[in-house]
Amino acid sequence: MAAFADLSLLYLPEKEALQKLVEAAAHLGYSSVAINYVVNYKEKKKEIVKPITPAELFSSLPLVQGKSKPIKILSRLTLVVSDPSHCNVLRATSTNIKYYDIFAVFPKNVKLFHVACTTLDVDLVCVEVTEKLPFFIKRPSVNAAIERGVYFELLYVPAIKDSTMRRYTISNAYNLLQICRGKNIVLSSGAEKPIQLRGPYDVANIGWLFGLSGSNGKAAVSTNTRAVLLHGEARKTACGVVYTVKKPQLPEEEEEEVDDEDEEEEDGGGGDDDDDDDDDDGAPLSKKAKTDL
Repeated sequence: MAAFADLSLLYLPEKEALQKLVEAAAHLGYSSVAINYVVNYKEKKKEIVKPITPAELFSSLPLVQGKSKPIKILSRLTLVVSDPSHCNVLRATSTNIKYYDIFAVFPKNVKLFHVACTTLDVDLVCVEVTEKLPFFIKRPSVNAAIERGVYFELLYVPAIKDSTMRRYTISNAYNLLQICRGKNIVLSSGAEKPIQLRGPYDVANIGWLFGLSGSNGKAAVSTNTRAVLLHGEARKTACGVVYTVKKPQLPEEEEEEVDDEDEEEEDGGGGDDDDDDDDDDGAPLSKKAKTDL
């Protein structure tokens, strides 16, 4: 099984609080965590800040529980979009955009959900869990995202904090799982405090409450998170694909070839006629012709 990862630890301005959050994740057995920078354009346009680096956060990275290697810290940018113009940030060549390892989008209406699933160059599509889903999830959009290697994220911390949000989380997750059948699902915490974090196997059991099977629940915190990280690396490194094809012949060249073939056939046909004449001249006379002579 792939290593466990939590792709949503909320960014905290206080360095000490953020350190404790990452240390708690390492103690629970997570090999990788992503510090999530959320940008909401609902109120006003905000500038994309440069993410904090692991070297700035720790002089010595904490070791993962049960392993002898340090935890891997990644950066993630989540855009909360309610208008198509907000998506232009992902297409812009910002100086700070390139520093993020994971791109996620949180669509607020069905149109933007479809755009995120079909065209946007993102790694994650976030699904609302704190309130009733404001739109119906459509199968073509989900299938398009699965084909493109885009994953859907469900947060479990809201289900722990409040009974009302727990009801919304389970309901919205069930609606999504009815369409995707457990495929391309990632379970993250969205934690702000260490006490809100849960171990990987506990998160897999929470996924069972959402409607995930045992294997899909474990994959949601291991193999699927690894696939998201690989998708982000491919997006950052691969700008395009070049392939070569055989150049088709020009119409003039084709016509010349056809003319040459016709000339060869005519030459060959004339030779056959001459041979026939020669055969007629050299053929023996019939009995009637001899009698006449």
